[in-house]
Amino acid sequence: MRYVIAYDIENDKRRKKVADILEGYGVRVNYSVFEVDLPQSKILKLLSEIKKVVSLKKDSVRFYHISTPSLKKSFEVCNRGEVFEGIGGFV
Repeated sequence: MRYVIAYDIENDKRRKKVADILEGYGVRVNYSVFEVDLPQSKILKLLSEIKKVVSLKKDSVRFYHISTPSLKKSFEVCNRGEVFEGIGGFV
């Protein structure tokens, strides 16, 4: 399952920990945005790791599930091509 994960974390130390965790699971596509492609069991493990780090009152970590049909319609405006390589044609 493909997810886009975006976070807004107030504290530098917690933000770095979350980024380090996410780098172990996926690809950073923006400063605070990652893409991961994992089975449900690994998503649950990732979620468990993140919950141990973040402040539920102050921080926000959002998981957006991206379906295969939606992914085929996705594109980016840049020349990296890592994640959306071969997808699009809109630009």
